[in-house]
Amino acid sequence: MKALIFFILKIVILLLLPFVVLIRGAVFMHENYTSSPQLALISGAIATIVLLVIYFTMLYFRATGRLEIGRTFKLKMLLAGLLVFAYCFNGLFFLEGGHAKTEAVQKEFTSLHPILRMSISTILFVDRDLILTDASRLPEDYKKMGLPTKSHSLHYKQKNGYAHAFDVRTKNRSEVRNKFLQWYFKMMGFNTLRHVGTEDHLHVSLKSHDRPGAI
Repeated sequence: MKALIFFILKIVILLLLPFVVLIRGAVFMHENYTSSPQLALISGAIATIVLLVIYFTMLYFRATGRLEIGRTFKLKMLLAGLLVFAYCFNGLFFLEGGHAKTEAVQKEFTSLHPILRMSISTILFVDRDLILTDASRLPEDYKKMGLPTKSHSLHYKQKNGYAHAFDVRTKNRSEVRNKFLQWYFKMMGFNTLRHVGTEDHLHVSLKSHDRPGAI
């Protein structure tokens, strides 16, 4: 029984690791080395491609008993690159209407920092009920919601042209699912804050080099 559990756990980790490397790697690059959204995401993508090439090499070895690296390297790189590109392209530009509170919020999806968009698209594989309630904002939006205007909100577009925060609905969801959702975003390297503004929700943000310390 222990052997079976260990085997299942190993498979789960191997399946999840590429997603963690992609997003967590991009967050790490963003926080420590570059303020360019594109360069940070590309760095995470390259690391994921390398990981997939290692996976393909080990699978080939398991199937044939031969550890061929040079002869099939280009093919593995091409396949891994296509998989990562297709995944990122879909995750960056498409959000189903059912996952946005309003049509306006759905349109705001592409105004979010690319790394945030990839984090949302990835969690949707396991949380099909996730609802994005807010993304990019303007100062006057706070007044419309009856809230004090914030001068350092990460919902505002930063100098790189992207908003660095979004809100997710927590109302009418079990606390287990809400806690899992918050844990996921924290594990990926984002700031999270569960609070009540106009309504109970989970606030998720990515560090901004323009507003250090802002959440």
